[in-house]
Amino acid sequence: MKPLPEALRASIGARVDLIDTPALVVDLDAMERNIQRMADFARKHRVRWRPHAKLHKSAELALLMQQAGAQGVCVQKVAEAEALAAGGVTDIYISNQVVAGPKLLRVARLAAQLAARGGRLALAVDHPEGIERLAEAMALAGSDACIDVFVEIDVGQGRCGVPPGEDAVPLAQAIVRHAQRLRFAGLQAYHGRAQHLTGMAERRETIAGVVRAAAYTRHCIEAAGIPVPLITGSGTGTLVHEAASGVYGELQAGSFLFMDADYARNEREPAQPTFEHSLFIKTQVISVRDTHAVCDAGHKSHAIDSGLPLVAMLPPERALRYGNGGDEHGLLYTESPKARLPALGRMLWLIPGHCDPTVNLHDHLIGVRGGLALGTVERIIRVDARGALT
Repeated sequence: MKPLPEALRASIGARVDLIDTPALVVDLDAMERNIQRMADFARKHRVRWRPHAKLHKSAELALLMQQAGAQGVCVQKVAEAEALAAGGVTDIYISNQVVAGPKLLRVARLAAQLAARGGRLALAVDHPEGIERLAEAMALAGSDACIDVFVEIDVGQGRCGVPPGEDAVPLAQAIVRHAQRLRFAGLQAYHGRAQHLTGMAERRETIAGVVRAAAYTRHCIEAAGIPVPLITGSGTGTLVHEAASGVYGELQAGSFLFMDADYARNEREPAQPTFEHSLFIKTQVISVRDTHAVCDAGHKSHAIDSGLPLVAMLPPERALRYGNGGDEHGLLYTESPKARLPALGRMLWLIPGHCDPTVNLHDHLIGVRGGLALGTVERIIRVDARGALT
């Protein structure tokens, strides 16, 4: 593990206004409140929560949530699983398809490593050939370890997964035939696009269909004589519905930890915990024109696939709109004719449009205690799986 850069080490204990820009900053107080609210919600509804680590890519944050009661983590890539395992995480679910031979050998070796540490590895599948390749890789690895395998069904995402119902039965049967190396763990049933439906009624109706599809698939598999131990899925935007369904036993919500500008646009369910924004980009005004100001946080410091960031912590009469200025610059416009542009050198805080790919642009998160106005830097959080794309 590379040592922290000297400038970052020296920043610990410094006032928040001394953080260099642009920087990705975590409000630790808000983040910890989010974790506690999620833990309380899962406990109340008697479901497990396995937060998705593709959000933060940090072993430190994964372990922090496990201390609060999280089951483990989800990841999307083998390299993410390897990076988090190296950081001490031992319960990992790769909620994605892996079919390449070299990757599957890495999966098999990691399963053995985690089993030796008292942990477990899981993987999703949606094709018989994927199951056969996984079983072969587990045998080639020469370990007695067993890997948990979830059959993924497409409940509306339109991405991976077999259609719900009878199509899932042969996959469960194929896993059971390899019981020495593979363990049928249940169903992966995640509808990602539903997380970002802004209206409550539309989300509720969509997830009702998801729940019916998952329950019917479970019925089909159990009718074939195979118990379905778990149905896992859900995200921050819809977790209220999966938790209340009686069908889902595990929630994979991850964005609740940081929240972002896109999630802020969702109409909030009354039963959903109040999750706060806790991830911010600190930026500085470096130029002022008659019509706009310019800050030093362009889209190399934040992802724009889900829209541009919001300018935070300003009263309505001084609200600013962020405009795309390219790789290294952001353009700032007043939202009211009477508002004034920020002065040269002014520090501002942005809420990124999409937190997951924003984090992947940074090596470290700067953790601030005591708020963004008067707080101090408490710790530097490594983004262990930054760029872990394989």
